[in-house]
Amino acid sequence: MSLVRLNIKGISYSQTQNGAYALILNEVNGDRKLPIVIGAFEAQSIAIALEKEIRPPRPLTHDLFKNFSDRFDITIKQVIIHKLVDGVFYSSLICERDKIEEIIDARTSDAIALALRFQAPIFTYKNILDKAGIYLKVNPDKDNETSHDEDVLVEDLVAEELETSSSEDIYNAKTLDELNKLLAEAVMNEDYEKAAQIRDEISKR
Repeated sequence: MSLVRLNIKGISYSQTQNGAYALILNEVNGDRKLPIVIGAFEAQSIAIALEKEIRPPRPLTHDLFKNFSDRFDITIKQVIIHKLVDGVFYSSLICERDKIEEIIDARTSDAIALALRFQAPIFTYKNILDKAGIYLKVNPDKDNETSHDEDVLVEDLVAEELETSSSEDIYNAKTLDELNKLLAEAVMNEDYEKAAQIRDEISKR
């Protein structure tokens, strides 16, 4: 089975469903997206790894794992999402120490959080992407065009969440000084999802 490389497209958050996050992975050299439901802590950890300029005052669990691995010369070479059963994705960490390769089972959310910290590539098998991959609609005039009829409901849900996340403008009226103060407060309070949103607004400025 051939492997397909994935990049992280982003994280969407549902304000209507408390604690619901969707990690969106994007097919490299392709248009399909792979949405994976993850927990709040893992979403924050991934958001922190994506936002290089946000540094928590104390190491998160995945940061601790990275520090531990560095101390003992363990590296993660790649992450493979290798199985999909009843809507649950299963992943493996391909690790190396002293030129000996080991495969470690991991939750997909944890595996991706670690892949970001080790700058390791993320892969899945083509048959998994064929089964669970979707095409997010980018043109509202083409609502009638879908590539996977069985994925229409999932497609609409994820597209709606991405639109909700990207359309938030609660920080638009804030000055840069106010945004920087809010960013510092969010990091101190370990509210990394909020910190990521504020950081995005600062970057736009």
